[in-house]
Amino acid sequence: MASVLKTTHHGGCPHDCPDTCSMVYEVENGKLISVRGNPEHPMTRGGLCVKLKDYEKRHYHPERVLHPMRRVGPKGSGQFEQISWEDALTEITDRWKAIIDEYGPQAIIPYSYLGNQGLVHGLNGGDAFFNKMGATVCERTFCGEGSCTAWLLTVGPTAGVDPESFIHSKYIIIWGCNSVSTNLHHWHIVKEAQKRGAKVVVIDPYKSKTAKEADWHISPRPGTDGALAMAMMHTIIEEGLQDQEYVDSYTIGFTELAERAKQRTPEWAEEITGVSAHDIRQLAMEFATTQPAAIRLGVALERNYGGGQAIRAISCLPALVGAWRHVGGGALQFPVWEHPYKFDVICRPDLIPEGTRVINAIQIGRALTNEMDLDIPIKSMMCWNANPVTQAAETDKIVAGLMRDDLFLVSAEHFLSDTASFADIVLPASMGAELEDMVLSWGHLYLTYNAKCVDSPGEALPNNEIFRRLAAKMGYEEENFKWTDSECLENYVDWDSPACEGIDLAFLREHGYARLNVGTKDNRAPHKAGNFPTASGKCHFRIDDATNFVAGPFRQMYDGFQPGEPLDSLPDYVASRETPQTNPELAKRFPLNIISPKSHGFLNSCYANMDNKLKAQGDQFVMISAADADLRQIQHGDNVRVFNDRGGFDAKAQITEDVGQGIVVATLGYWRQRNNGTVNCVSSAEFVDMGHAPTFTDNLVQVERIVQ
Repeated sequence: MASVLKTTHHGGCPHDCPDTCSMVYEVENGKLISVRGNPEHPMTRGGLCVKLKDYEKRHYHPERVLHPMRRVGPKGSGQFEQISWEDALTEITDRWKAIIDEYGPQAIIPYSYLGNQGLVHGLNGGDAFFNKMGATVCERTFCGEGSCTAWLLTVGPTAGVDPESFIHSKYIIIWGCNSVSTNLHHWHIVKEAQKRGAKVVVIDPYKSKTAKEADWHISPRPGTDGALAMAMMHTIIEEGLQDQEYVDSYTIGFTELAERAKQRTPEWAEEITGVSAHDIRQLAMEFATTQPAAIRLGVALERNYGGGQAIRAISCLPALVGAWRHVGGGALQFPVWEHPYKFDVICRPDLIPEGTRVINAIQIGRALTNEMDLDIPIKSMMCWNANPVTQAAETDKIVAGLMRDDLFLVSAEHFLSDTASFADIVLPASMGAELEDMVLSWGHLYLTYNAKCVDSPGEALPNNEIFRRLAAKMGYEEENFKWTDSECLENYVDWDSPACEGIDLAFLREHGYARLNVGTKDNRAPHKAGNFPTASGKCHFRIDDATNFVAGPFRQMYDGFQPGEPLDSLPDYVASRETPQTNPELAKRFPLNIISPKSHGFLNSCYANMDNKLKAQGDQFVMISAADADLRQIQHGDNVRVFNDRGGFDAKAQITEDVGQGIVVATLGYWRQRNNGTVNCVSSAEFVDMGHAPTFTDNLVQVERIVQ
């Protein structure tokens, strides 16, 4: 009888999620047999979300790409033949060298995001490689850059409230975040605080899973959060509920802010938001008088034209009422600001030739179709850790660009995704348990380690190894292109920083995770006495001489490339571009605001090709109110078409009280090749007011029943 060898190993969830779960891999005779949450981790606490709880099935899915492949059928047909790694790398680099000789390196563009959040296999290799090449810089501002711009301008690069400190909060506002589906392990802490007596308020235009578990759901119209925040300021100041001693000592610009807020009454905001003036006053007064009070800012807040200004206004509220004085008081945006990652070493922006152009990933469709009238056309794109055909805006333009015969597309992937199906060469990439890495944590204060514990199936290779081989083929001699994965980890973290005192790579390999040395949930009140990491050391209600810029964890790469317009010195409400109130002519044809939140069963577009996840998530649907459905003679379960001038998609109608009249909701992540379009077919690629963030919730559509 053959012996059975079972082992366990530390894992870190690589997906684009703030939880960054610490996991335990179980391996039997060299095969991954199960994945579970690390029960010792203070946030993961043994649990995983519905996406990850059977992660091993993703590793061994029958449709996984196992060998390098060359396209043999029409683009998008999914017809490929197996080739060797040597042939694949030679063909790729020969084509790139020919393009560089004819057009220059800026005719090549990389395209990636956080399909893998690993420092080594998510962030590394590709950026450094293409920066060395001199390729067009792909500015990646999908998620958080508008929020980051506003946050940095107001309070600086601070983690804010420790996520674990919410256990001490007495009043919690979850603003623009569906925590149950997208931040589950922080939601457990919020629920514990709720059981201890904290009031939980969810502000969201529709009744999400999180809103249904709150004590109070406030539902403003999409894109009107800035008006709600400004009216809260008005009420707080009018009622004399501001913490004047804190304001005088640790803020700048109160006098000017108070003057602007005079005009931003709850009655004014009611007309804009649809939230009653009474409710706005109650919210403001409860927030001011119930301490510690904490706000969890969701990324969704930035996804309309005025999103940056809305986040600035919301970020001012805790300082106005002195919430920062308390453990569990203040606001939480991205704790990544206090993580000691060395992005300059990871991405090597110093290798970018002076004058290299920048194209934003959100507008890749416009670039590939040359709507931008580029002086150097895009002749090749390499895509990894991203699936723009479902995840980027103006999808039909992206598909049109990828169909070009003169575009050479390379994709490193796990599956033949919507984007990979258009590739000329597909490279098989390794998955979580098959590689060593540390995973970026942007939702808590822990470093997270991931061990390589099984071999990749077939001929799959880790991303970093793919770029090592490409660099060798291109003749790039920089030392970082030769580092092993372990050497990358030694160089990618500032192990000598105070935050890493007592922590090194050996410690992480042994324990799987480590909390940064930045206090504990029971004593962390970083701004009790100001000490904001701004130039003045204070919270800035007012900023002077600021211009728009690109921010976020990757801002080192882009400083200087995209100078922007001057910014308003004070926060305020800025209206969306596409609403019936602001664009009545467009609304005559497309009268419904569409919101496209993350799906509960998918992680962006990951898992949307797996039958068990699709069964749990259900078919592509659109939530619509009974009033709007009646106007269109739509019954529950009808097949409908959701569309505007940019494109459309088919869905099942869900008539529900969870959305108000004038709003429809369709979740993100479904694959185009399995559906007739996806929600981003209707999304605009225009930017918001700050940080080149996307306008995924600033879109008008029409919904019609499909007549068979």
